[in-house]
Amino acid sequence: MNEAILAGIAFLGALIFGVTGFGSALVTIPLATQLVPLKFALALFAVVDLCCAFSVGLENPRNAVKGEWTRLVPMIAVGTALGITVLVNLPRAAGMLLLGAFIVSYALYSLLRRAPLRVIDPRWAWLAGLCGGITSTLFGAGGPPYAIYLSQRGLTKEQFRATMGLAAMCSISIRVTVFFMTGMLLVPAVWMAALFAVPAALAALFIAKHFVHRISREAVLRAVAVILLLSGSALVLRAMHA
Repeated sequence: MNEAILAGIAFLGALIFGVTGFGSALVTIPLATQLVPLKFALALFAVVDLCCAFSVGLENPRNAVKGEWTRLVPMIAVGTALGITVLVNLPRAAGMLLLGAFIVSYALYSLLRRAPLRVIDPRWAWLAGLCGGITSTLFGAGGPPYAIYLSQRGLTKEQFRATMGLAAMCSISIRVTVFFMTGMLLVPAVWMAALFAVPAALAALFIAKHFVHRISREAVLRAVAVILLLSGSALVLRAMHA
């Protein structure tokens, strides 16, 4: 039963990722942690997200802005190393509380933010990469820091999505490698669940690809932000009563 539900969660997350180039883990991890432990959810959706990232990132790489994602990648690696150090020693309740607080913060940012008035300095990529590497490992959600940075760089919708896809490829590849090294991806149950979740995610990407040019990214992100606010708040409350 859990495998079918996790596959449905993977489908929803991949649908969002297929349209925006990021954001899947902000939905999948909070929902999945209602069924399985945080570390299990992080490992499972690292595999799912890697498949999604390669699918989107290689869909049209010519739209990606090379200067942007090459600035992000080095600090993504540093942030991942810092994040895994915290993850190994992080109590489950504390991890859930941090995850919920992080999601609520991003949801509020998405709902309250206004259109950027100016293009920010590209040196902010170093901070975005570092934060994304840390949150990718801790919460399975490296996308928000990258998205916040890239959304302020004056990119077109196509450039944003493609650049996010390549950044996600690098970030998730590093995360998967680290999870293998720490044993989180050596659990047979994770791969059993992935047999159901990955095909569901790829089906969602196929659907998203045919609708991506018809759907407003801003409308999708605002709808997702409402869901994130509710799910993040639920995790915070659950952690406080754990």
